[in-house]
Amino acid sequence: MTNSTQTQPRILTVHLNEADVGTLTLLPDDRTLFAFSESYMTYAGRPILSQWFRTPLGELKTEEKIRSRATLPPFFSNLLPEGHLRDYLAKKVDVKPEREFFLIAALGQDLPGAVRVSAADTISDGQATQRIQSESDKRPVLRFSLAGVQMKFSAVMEPTDGLTIRADGAGGSWIVKLPSNTFSQVPEAEFSMLTLARRSGINVPEFKLVSTSSIKGLPPDINERMGDSLVLQRFDRRGDGTRIHMEDFAQVFGLYPSEKYENVSFDRIGFVILSECGEEDFVEFIRRLVFTVAIGNGDMHVKNWSLLYSDQRRPRLSPAYDFVPSILYLPGDDLGLRLGGCKAFRDVHERHFAKLASRAHASERVVLNTVRETLQRIADAWKETRNDLPLSKEMQTSLNVHMQSILARD
Repeated sequence: MTNSTQTQPRILTVHLNEADVGTLTLLPDDRTLFAFSESYMTYAGRPILSQWFRTPLGELKTEEKIRSRATLPPFFSNLLPEGHLRDYLAKKVDVKPEREFFLIAALGQDLPGAVRVSAADTISDGQATQRIQSESDKRPVLRFSLAGVQMKFSAVMEPTDGLTIRADGAGGSWIVKLPSNTFSQVPEAEFSMLTLARRSGINVPEFKLVSTSSIKGLPPDINERMGDSLVLQRFDRRGDGTRIHMEDFAQVFGLYPSEKYENVSFDRIGFVILSECGEEDFVEFIRRLVFTVAIGNGDMHVKNWSLLYSDQRRPRLSPAYDFVPSILYLPGDDLGLRLGGCKAFRDVHERHFAKLASRAHASERVVLNTVRETLQRIADAWKETRNDLPLSKEMQTSLNVHMQSILARD
């Protein structure tokens, strides 16, 4: 009898919406090679997979370095969840969390954006075989992938029954972000910051707070009495369910998720946004940077900025996401990435935004005017809404102290 692990597919097909983009091949030494398909390479109007695969002249970059064992190339590694969410979903599909080739084979039909990865009926990580498609006589498994660390699920908004998480976890146009077992009121804090961001003129998706117990279809191992959850409308899905391609800036720069705080500054992100998306999106980027400093969000790393390809060719800055005021939960004064050479909230001043403007080849006048206007908008919005937000008194006081120290600067 042939060993089942020897009959498993070692080649996965990569699609971008309906386009056949290429293949992921697992090599004998457990490394993975990505190669573009001939049809994609020769198609003049091909949809953009990633800025990382473009040369400075805008041509397709086909040479990809094969890196460490078990991991996928960075673009594909960033499509997979991290931390506890990865461990949870890997367990659901009986794949070792570090075996990324097999993990993307199992989760590849509902990745962020418009990428799909096609696998055969079965996969194996060398020890266990797991049927990807749930059989009618077996309990279905959640097998969607939402990149990130926080526990979250893809959900459908039913006209009469509210939010429902389908048995296979796929197909939803809303993201459910569950409360944290470690930190209190994270959904409430993020809801509050999204509310403040919207009232400060920043582009955010639709969002709301709902009782976790009201969400139908949560896995049985999730505690439904956890309080409220934050739900956000997915901006990589249209109302009819079709997919919009997106990539985060770890993918743009060819970085692994573990490198999301390394080797990149806000200045470089700004340069890409201005170059590829234009001044309107660059101004929005500056607004979000000011907001990030003002609310004490030290976790605004490269994976929390994304490009959206609504027409499959020209990128635009996606709506804002992951606005969590980390100063409420973690000690320190770290911005996450450098801004004009500065890394600490307490040290950020207009001169650092001026340096960013220079390094991004942007107008200093436009940048500084945007900084001043945004600070005023945040101050006005905070004054008007802070007592109406679902924040504890302690949270509100801590945020107020931090924000006043930022808003009072020249």
